[in-house]
Order: sequence, then C-alpha cells, then structure tokens
Amino acid sequence: MRIQIKTILTISTISVLSSCNNAVPNFDKGNAFRYLVEQCEFGPRNPGSNGYKQCLVYLQKTLSEFADTVFLQPFVLDDLVDEKSYDLTNIIARFKVDEPEQLLIGAHWDTRPWADQDPDPEKRNDPIIGANDGASGVAVILELARILNASPPPIGITLVLFDGEDMGRSGIPKSYAQGSLAFAKDLPIEKPDEAIILDMIGDAELHIPIERISYRQNRQLVKKLWTMAEELSLDAFESRIVYTLYDDHVPLWTEARIPAIDIIDFNYPNSYANYWHTTQDLPENCSAESLGQVGTLLVHYIYGREK
Repeated sequence: MRIQIKTILTISTISVLSSCNNAVPNFDKGNAFRYLVEQCEFGPRNPGSNGYKQCLVYLQKTLSEFADTVFLQPFVLDDLVDEKSYDLTNIIARFKVDEPEQLLIGAHWDTRPWADQDPDPEKRNDPIIGANDGASGVAVILELARILNASPPPIGITLVLFDGEDMGRSGIPKSYAQGSLAFAKDLPIEKPDEAIILDMIGDAELHIPIERISYRQNRQLVKKLWTMAEELSLDAFESRIVYTLYDDHVPLWTEARIPAIDIIDFNYPNSYANYWHTTQDLPENCSAESLGQVGTLLVHYIYGREK
C-alpha cells in the first residue's frame, strides 16, 4: 500500500441505518487472532521465500475447509527494478455464487520483502513478518470464511487474498497492488456489486478514519459502514476523511469499475511512532480486539440486512 497525500476533512452528517437484526453471527476475535499468529509462524511471506510457499498451501487448505469453491489465479510480475520475474497467486474463495447480490471482500496475503522504513539502516533490506501489514486482513477473512460456512449468508460473497500488493517501490504508487490489478484486468468471476478491502486492521492502537479515494469511489457504502460502526459502538471507526492511499481498492475501480473501498489504519501504531514496513510489524503489536471490531462490522453488514 502506498500513501500519496495526507489531508484531513470531517464529514458533517451520515445517514442513519436501520438497526441490525438478532440473527447476526458472532465474530470470534480470538480465533481471528489465532489465524494471524499462524501466518506469522511461517516467517516472512514475501514472494519466493519458504514462508510464502508454506503459507500459500496453508491458506488454500484453510479456505477449502469452508468455501463452496476455492481456486487460484496465477499471474507473473516482472519487477523492472531488480530485473526479476515472480510467479504470484491470488487465492479466491466463493460462497453462494448464484445469488443476485455479490460482495467481494479482499486483503493482501504477501508481505514486504524489505523493511525499508526500519529505524536501523542495517535492517532495511530484511523482509518483514507483516503481522499487521499482511496477516491482519487475512485473519479476518479466514474467520469470516468459517462463519459463512456455518451460517450461509443472504448474499453471495467472494473472498480474495491478493498477492503482490507490497512489492512496490517508494515514489512509484502503481508498483503496489499488483494482485488486484491482475484480478481486475482479467476478472475470473462475474463483476461483483461492490468490494471492501482490509489492510492494516490489527494495530493494537486501532483508529480507522475514512480513506479519501474510498469516499470518492463508493460514498454510499462508506456512509453505511461507518454509521453502522457507530451504532455498534465500534469506536475504532472515525467519521473523518484523511489520507489518499494507493491500495488494492484502486485497481478494482480503475480497471474493472468495481466500486471498492479500503478499511485501513495507516498510522501504525500512532502518529508518533512507526512499525509500518519495519521489523517491528509483529503479533505483539497487534490485537484480537482490533480484529474483532472490523470483523464484527463486516458480519453485521453481511447478515444484518432486510431479507
């Protein structure tokens, strides 16, 4: 994910949604955190590494236990900087593919090959563990897959684990988000109605304002979700527009016109310190409570709707 501009704007009004119904399943934050830790136990999951290969098997196996359909979307990334080619893989899991309404929920599963923001210059070429920037969004998706299997949703859901999001280079925004770009350029499914991207949502000091491009691409969905978060007392969600970020939601819209938004906390852990793209992106700096806030919002959005 690449940050482009830092600006702040407040939203004055957000429409009120109807109350969520009682049939919404519980999101198990502890189980989600277990999925986060299990990914990190493979070590760095940057393309070409042993951890990457092992985690690919793990993710495919885990999703296959829950989803109606699981398949892979391989693609090749030619890195013009190091003059190498990488064989990458998006992982796609589907539930209730015949429903007329279809929602995509995605996150990137790869981790950054270089800790280029690390305060120690000697570590800046080391790959990162990516507990927050990588494992956190995937952890929520894996727990969602378990829930969708146990309680069939009222709409169709496609879960996508994008590869190659974090191989981008500083100053080149479009070198990021390669998995969603490949997905959007060659859609392996019928175009969904909307998409929600999860990125860096495990921070123990979670604050999720509204990302500016998300508000432009799907203002209605942003308003629904942040209003629902307020109704559910999910205090990590903040009704203010801040950063413009180049993340997996951007290619989904520019290449395939899927109205996608990004749920992300870029300040990790806060505005005074930074674990992003460093060797400190570790499970001990993440929180089950944070995963629970995001997961709870998503299950209420999926299940708490008029039939």
